[in-house]
Amino acid sequence: MTKLPNADKVTFKDAFIERYSELTDFEKFKEISLTYPRKAIRVNTLKISVKDLVTRLEAKGWTLTPVPWCPEGFWIEGAQTDIGNLLEHTLGYIYVQDPSSMIPPVVLNPKPEDLVLDMCAAPGSKATQIAAMLQNKGLLIANDEDYNRLKALGMNMQRVGAHNTIITKMHGRNIKNQQFDKILVDAPCSGTGTICKSLRVLQDWSPNLVKRVAGQQRQLLQTAFNNLKKGGEVVYSTCTMEPQENEGVISWLLENNADVQILPIELLLKRSDAITSFDGTQYDSRVKDCLRIWPQDNNTEGFFVCKIRKNPENL
Repeated sequence: MTKLPNADKVTFKDAFIERYSELTDFEKFKEISLTYPRKAIRVNTLKISVKDLVTRLEAKGWTLTPVPWCPEGFWIEGAQTDIGNLLEHTLGYIYVQDPSSMIPPVVLNPKPEDLVLDMCAAPGSKATQIAAMLQNKGLLIANDEDYNRLKALGMNMQRVGAHNTIITKMHGRNIKNQQFDKILVDAPCSGTGTICKSLRVLQDWSPNLVKRVAGQQRQLLQTAFNNLKKGGEVVYSTCTMEPQENEGVISWLLENNADVQILPIELLLKRSDAITSFDGTQYDSRVKDCLRIWPQDNNTEGFFVCKIRKNPENL
């Protein structure tokens, strides 16, 4: 593992250290958060098979190691360091993506006939993955509120050859009166699982930021649940380790809706226990079925994922 430049000089706020020392092994979290993540790609099966892509890259001297929880995912090592300059990337055969980021679409498991919403889709790592899982059938609505990020989303959807996608621009909470089979809410968050990508996370972090973002996340998840058909499923995910943005949001949804079912997530990876209480608040016991991955668990970005079903009948 290679440390980030000036990793020894990076400072963590006292309040951050205190909070995260209660939640996990802070020294391990700090060490992996200040280390370059392993490079990884996902094969875009809309344009090439996994077997053919592996053969192409191995012939060029790259070593690919399968990601256990995503059949199209691989850690990649080789003499070249800029994967974005590969011809295969330009052609849309691969998408550069952290393995933990591949989890939400895998858990959502959309089928080719489904009507799917990616509520916060830009710049498109998960939207392109969903499009590939749909095999360019069914329909994917890829939405985001940020115009500049939408430009990247459009370019990425075009590059991977996604033809079953409509891109929309609005705040997720303004989506109304729809009946989706599957919805992904990869919610904007404080990002404390991705310090290795941006040290600015440490600068921006504060307890007040977490509380404010959690309020927005509750709105997005409730809106998604309202737009889900009976028996439909929504996956809520973030790249933060904050309980208030993760288990706290799920617990709030459970408290305010009678027809919510939390589904267990079974994947081949190392996981940590869900947080069942935090800062004096006891969460609904059903949050135990949420998937919490710290960066040190699998040497990936940190992620939180919850799979939710809207029951046809109230519990």
